[in-house]
Amino acid sequence: MRRVTLFVNGSPRNGKVVAVYGTLSDLLSVASNKLGIKATSVYNGKGGLIDDIALIRDDDVLFVCEGEPFIDPQTDARPHEELTGSHTDWLTLNVGGRYFTTTRSTLVNKEPDSMLAHMFKDKDAWGNKQDHRGAFLIDRSPEYFEPILNYLRHGQLIVNDGINLLGVLEEARFFGIDSLIEHLEIAIKVTCLLLYMNVHVLFFQAIYNVVLSVLALKQLSQQNSQPAEDHSPISRKEFVRFLLATPTKSELRCQGLNFSGADLSRLDLRYINFKMANLSRCNLAHANLCCANLERADLSGSVLDCANLQGVKMLCSNAEGASLKGCNFEDPSGLKANLEGANLKGVDMEGSQMTGINLRVATLKNAKLKNCNLRGATLAGTDLENCDLSGCDLQEANLRGSNVKGAIFEEMLTPLHMSQSVR
Repeated sequence: MRRVTLFVNGSPRNGKVVAVYGTLSDLLSVASNKLGIKATSVYNGKGGLIDDIALIRDDDVLFVCEGEPFIDPQTDARPHEELTGSHTDWLTLNVGGRYFTTTRSTLVNKEPDSMLAHMFKDKDAWGNKQDHRGAFLIDRSPEYFEPILNYLRHGQLIVNDGINLLGVLEEARFFGIDSLIEHLEIAIKVTCLLLYMNVHVLFFQAIYNVVLSVLALKQLSQQNSQPAEDHSPISRKEFVRFLLATPTKSELRCQGLNFSGADLSRLDLRYINFKMANLSRCNLAHANLCCANLERADLSGSVLDCANLQGVKMLCSNAEGASLKGCNFEDPSGLKANLEGANLKGVDMEGSQMTGINLRVATLKNAKLKNCNLRGATLAGTDLENCDLSGCDLQEANLRGSNVKGAIFEEMLTPLHMSQSVR
């Protein structure tokens, strides 16, 4: 995820920090919303026209125009010294008894309309009080002020453990740091949700990555002329853009989301948490669902032909009537797929590799498991009534307590030992 600062052509003031994603057209659309203009082109600080988003680097300063030629921001009516030299001197702040040393430009440049910028833009403009050491006195909480000062320094929101985000939010509102307020409000909502789900958050940076993903989805929804209802299914295009906007090292949680009828075929969905998600009638053919969590998910009527399901967790999931022909559940490293208690009525799993799979107390009534590899599989207590197991390899499989009434065992590769089934 890259971030850039956008200014209106010819003006070095009132810039907006935005995330860069998608195409150049997406960036122009975001610039139009943020700057209140009809953006048509983007220039770098030296007046070079940018026609490819790949040319944009992290922390670039860009100037957006509505079709007019590039205007050098240094030709603005203010003296050049006001933009640079006069803001580089060092200041010491006494915030609630704690001393902070920074530059005037740090307090002024990033948020020029904030209270801090107005306090220190011109020397003695506000008649700021100083203590015996010459430090400027500010009667605020130092522990909440420190994250705000660091944000003004490098543009990153970093909060140490034990710091209440609500306190930082109130300080941001007091000082008028507008670009920080929205990030903090969403971060607080995400934190409350994670606490409710008993998830222990070890690092605040992980929360900030989730915030960036939420902002990306919000920007996508704003581009639609008629926003979808809250429970409308997520399309393939929306989900792909969501994947691209999420850092690769972040855990992607899709619990309870509605993907009903979506085409997610051939996508890399490894390690994604789809717990309790609605994936009914989805096309997941050839998708990579290695180690994905599909616990209690609704997969009824879905197509998962030739999908990679190594190490997948499908406990108590509902896959009634789904097609899983030619799927691979076998992991060479020994990680076994877990489908314990799953509803697999009428599924077609013909030709699937299921060595060591856990199907304990699952329901496979009227299922088609023809020519499946079920070596070492756990089928204890499984309902196999009227199940077609012809041509299957059931060597060392555990069928104790399973219901094999009406099951077909023709052309089996290995004979079924009587100790394997007691019902």
